[in-house]
Amino acid sequence: MEKPTILVVDDEDRMRTLIKDFLERENYQVLEAKDGMEALDLFYSNKNISIIILDVMMPRMDGWQVCREIRETSKVPIMMLTARGEERDELKGFELGVDEYISKPFSPKILVARVDAIYRRMYKKETSDVIDAGGIMIDKAAHEVKIGDKVIDLSFKEFELLSYFVENEGMALSREKILNSVWNYDYFGDARTIDTHVKKLRSKLGEKGDYIKTIWGMGYKFEVN
Repeated sequence: MEKPTILVVDDEDRMRTLIKDFLERENYQVLEAKDGMEALDLFYSNKNISIIILDVMMPRMDGWQVCREIRETSKVPIMMLTARGEERDELKGFELGVDEYISKPFSPKILVARVDAIYRRMYKKETSDVIDAGGIMIDKAAHEVKIGDKVIDLSFKEFELLSYFVENEGMALSREKILNSVWNYDYFGDARTIDTHVKKLRSKLGEKGDYIKTIWGMGYKFEVN
């Protein structure tokens, strides 16, 4: 299968070139945008963009605004780049639906590894079509969740988190284990990243959000009542 097209958005020419060179070595197709407005123009005019690498601080329209607008119509995975290392900025990104968060300076090889991880999760073949978890219907091939006839609008990362919970039903899962398994890399940030995602996931699942139990001082457990 041909690897997907990546949209790289950064106002620094050097940074875009660096990322593009490393991605193209792995046979990814790369589009470039130097600011938020150009990024949106490219996104809406190219239906084959599969992953977005998005800088925060840019002229005309910053990364937060771009992410917010894209999330109104699309669940495309977004990797956010930022020179800031403050916890509140990272949490803001996850609340807006960012799937990965990378602080500058970073290793280009690590960035490519994270793109690869997203790609594998997006395109891997699923062994089962639909999972029924207490009335939550998870179609992994279609990347869709339904409760009854209602489709639940989940971001890419929320879908991955719910699938991981369901696949490990009844097991106590630490925040560290969840981060390493769902985000697919060693994460050294604050564990509240998980809490933010769980809070949004519970809200979207309504009453069935109660299936996600909090284990105080440790993490979470998915258990159908």
